[in-house]
Amino acid sequence: MLKSLMKSAAIAVAAAAVATTGALADGFPDKSITLIIPLGAGGSHDLNARVFTSVIPQYLGDQPMIVKLMPGASGQTGTAAAARARADGYTLLFTHNYFDQLQQYVTKLPYDTFKDFDTVAMLNSASSCVATKPGRPYKTWTEMIAYAKANPGKIEMAHSGQWGAGMVHSAQIMKQYGITFNLTPYPGGGPAMKALLSDDADMTTGFPITISTVGSGVYPLACGAKVEGVPDGTPIYGAEIPELAGVGDMQRIVMAPKGVPAERMAILRKAFQDLKKDKTFANLMKRLGEDTNIMDGADYEKVRMKQSDEYKALVESLTKG
Repeated sequence: MLKSLMKSAAIAVAAAAVATTGALADGFPDKSITLIIPLGAGGSHDLNARVFTSVIPQYLGDQPMIVKLMPGASGQTGTAAAARARADGYTLLFTHNYFDQLQQYVTKLPYDTFKDFDTVAMLNSASSCVATKPGRPYKTWTEMIAYAKANPGKIEMAHSGQWGAGMVHSAQIMKQYGITFNLTPYPGGGPAMKALLSDDADMTTGFPITISTVGSGVYPLACGAKVEGVPDGTPIYGAEIPELAGVGDMQRIVMAPKGVPAERMAILRKAFQDLKKDKTFANLMKRLGEDTNIMDGADYEKVRMKQSDEYKALVESLTKG
């Protein structure tokens, strides 16, 4: 499916060569832009990035945006590399709200996300699912919860990294039901899904598009929202499972090292606002099962501060005692 999407994107972008672009007197950008993803291959960030980086060059003077996967240390390896990069607009970070706003409250980081980064854009937000495969002693959400209560720590839950989206999703479920999973971190959603596929794990969290394309009988036990890729009859948080409303929501964020000249930051932010109106981008994202609710970086900065305070309270409640 990913190869098909990329082929479609390449054709569409070639046809859009006459699109208008922004440019400064100094010619920014006059070379490729590197997009660091602090997660592994095959996860939702990787899939989303492959789509938007194939379309956005037409709004950046036809300069390519090159994806660079740098997983490791629960996102810290790639994030640290981006923090150390020159603040010239040629290195960006594609991360999420948990790494950016929550992780600082649970571990000592080699950077300060609020002092070292500014938001270019929030690309979109998505609700994840809890996925499993046949052969487990439960087939439904209700059976899984009952089994977990009767067998504390017996369910092996693969997740995308310490205090990343998958771990927080899992921790919120454990807190709500008073159950315990054996949480095992992997360098991103893709590797965590591979652990389930290879029977190294019993469950993992993942986004609908990832679950629907991996095959091998993987299916969601429950999801945060009813979107394309979620099978009919799957219980939904907030609807069939009201006590989990809002659990598993993740925001994908494009950030720049703090200090990028204002004129260059304006060009980067405008490129994403232009992308928001691009029909090719919208069609490709629809095929991917993702939203295109891009938020301007200046607006997201306000959300970012508020959520950071909320995550601090969440971590304190989850780690109490």
